[in-house]
Amino acid sequence: MDRVKLTVQAGNGGHGCASVHREKFKPLGGPDGGNGGDGGSVILRVVDNLNSLVEYHRQSVRRATNGQPGRGDHQHGAKGEDVVLAVPAGTVVSDATTGEHLADLTGSGEEYVAAVGGKGGLGNEALATAARKAPGFALLGEDGESRLIQLELKVLADIGLVGFPSAGKSSLIAAISRARPKIADYPFTTLVPNLGVVVAGDLTYTVADVPGLIEGASLGKGLGFDFLRHIERCQAIVHVIDLGTWEPGREPVADLDVIEGELAAHGGLEDRERLVALNKLDLPDAPDLAELARPELEKRGYQVFEVSTKTGEGLNALKFAMARIVETHRAAKATEEPPKKVLRPKPVGRIAADDSFTIVKKGDGEGGFLWRVRGAKPERWIRQTDFNNAEAVGYLADRLNRLGVEEKLLELGAREGDAVAIGGDDAVVFDFAPQVETGAEILSRRGEDPRLESERPAVARRRRIDAEYHARKAGEVADED
Repeated sequence: MDRVKLTVQAGNGGHGCASVHREKFKPLGGPDGGNGGDGGSVILRVVDNLNSLVEYHRQSVRRATNGQPGRGDHQHGAKGEDVVLAVPAGTVVSDATTGEHLADLTGSGEEYVAAVGGKGGLGNEALATAARKAPGFALLGEDGESRLIQLELKVLADIGLVGFPSAGKSSLIAAISRARPKIADYPFTTLVPNLGVVVAGDLTYTVADVPGLIEGASLGKGLGFDFLRHIERCQAIVHVIDLGTWEPGREPVADLDVIEGELAAHGGLEDRERLVALNKLDLPDAPDLAELARPELEKRGYQVFEVSTKTGEGLNALKFAMARIVETHRAAKATEEPPKKVLRPKPVGRIAADDSFTIVKKGDGEGGFLWRVRGAKPERWIRQTDFNNAEAVGYLADRLNRLGVEEKLLELGAREGDAVAIGGDDAVVFDFAPQVETGAEILSRRGEDPRLESERPAVARRRRIDAEYHARKAGEVADED
């Protein structure tokens, strides 16, 4: 119950409204179409009283609501409601399709927007300008994000307990804390990690035990070693060694070597401090076995504790040894200089203010070329355009023209009639019709017209012609004066 795939679907933005104000004695009321509302987002939020992801196994698809369309009389559409999903602390979020790491939610109340709601379309009131006083169109709302994410719970604990099945890990955590895990006299009683809060003097810390490991766990034997990800955040690892086993080939040092081999196969735990707890000291012959094993373990640099969860012997020493490690790590972390926060303004809308775009030429020229245009702004504008409205299509052409798409196409050698696709797999394809003052009727696919090499009529030329015209007009007025 600590790993789940979840489909999150944000709400779509509402469409803008194209409406004209109608009122008695006001024949030219002007546009009054409202904007569409933004779609709701899907948000993950950490809450304190959760310890599993079981809720998302039952319902693996979560959707936010759509934004409402705008209406006439200056009425904007309502925003869609966000869906807030509660997750436990320690949840790691990744893209289930690409494997990209998205977020690591550790603190109470921490949030991550898993799917962003679509932006609502502008109504014709917002699109009105001095040159376009009454637009007969509005922009469409954008679709909300949809993605498949994976939620993975990694327990937040200071100390991790590892060992063979039935070594007494659950009994140990029950003896030093108020945790009450399931304890029984058979292997693999623990199927999910258990957490316990330990108090040692003035210090409080958490301890986690994971299901038992056996030799070959890295190859999938037993329960595997998948649960070891829960101790990746731990500051130290305690080897719980069973002094009461009668299995052939099992003795304390050999058990520790097997577990260390599985930890090495998992990787990423080499720098964790290690302690050894020789458990079940109350059994017959256990003290003698502990005395035989202690010299070899201490020779390897391990700090060894002989404990009994039944009688409580040695538990205080182990608790305070773990507390010293936790205290040292916390003190070191507290002295670290926190990273400087750099405040940057967020982009307006769902895309940054990026005017860049790329154009790629495809085809052999026999049946015409295909020019594919990619860029954040052009692709967004395509999604916002109602292609059943000629005025909306003209507005799109003006936007692309101002961005410089037409000028770039002419510069690369595009000819009237070539196919231009804007977008990726869901691209919109249309015939290229450059907005030029003269010479459009003699543009050829082969490029015989020599003027095309030196005088391509495009945005820059039209601006120059306009400037010359206004300069002449200003000169004529000066002469009259």
